[in-house]
Amino acid sequence: MTTDSNNPRELAVMVGATGALGKFVAHRLVASGLDLLAIGRSEKELKALTESSAHIRYCVADISEDSAIAKIAQQVDRTVRMAIHAPGVPVAGGVLDASPLVLAQAVNIKAGGMLRLFRAVESHLVRGSRLVAVGGHYGFEPTAYAATAGVANAALTNLMRQLSWALGERGITAHLVAPGPAETERLHAIATASAAKRGVAPAVVLDEFRQDSAIRAFTSPEQVAWGICLLLAPEADAMAGSSLMLDSGRRHGLP
Repeated sequence: MTTDSNNPRELAVMVGATGALGKFVAHRLVASGLDLLAIGRSEKELKALTESSAHIRYCVADISEDSAIAKIAQQVDRTVRMAIHAPGVPVAGGVLDASPLVLAQAVNIKAGGMLRLFRAVESHLVRGSRLVAVGGHYGFEPTAYAATAGVANAALTNLMRQLSWALGERGITAHLVAPGPAETERLHAIATASAAKRGVAPAVVLDEFRQDSAIRAFTSPEQVAWGICLLLAPEADAMAGSSLMLDSGRRHGLP
């Protein structure tokens, strides 16, 4: 990475930098020597993030719409070392009750949004650049109570593998980071939806989620930030197209 005072720092472009996980990722990227262009819909939240570091600026854009491609591209002015897609998606409850429209919106935000981000930064990607999507545990371990998280993240996983094959000859790698679950507002919303369906308290569901972990723990936002920045290393070329599982030992399936 370029950190010499006579040269501009290389750029990270991130969708979702103001989220519960994103803020930790944003600050770790800056600490790693990158400038950050944060993408989001809320200018108020983006401004608050930029006030925390002189190395962060922002672009207001809705990644669920094609208009975001040009808006982001206009703000990218140098080599993009890493593009990170970490948006939140609507919580629609379980598969028996989920609205098909909300499910489609989630896929559009996750998979469609990643493709829009890629197209916005493509001309600034170089050998060694990384495309990183934050998916989730439920994309690999389907449940009956997290329809949007499961379907949208499964689609995103497939997309990142496709991008890996499409860009590999250029030395650009694509990666999925799959936390799961982290104790955020989103997890509490999922627990509340499941609890309402079963007629129990949300705390009961949260405790059951912890029991699903081999170490009886949730993944922390700090651990997600560590995993993403780990991919900045040149050695991470070997992880091209792979999914980095940050699920605190929840996976049962192989691989």
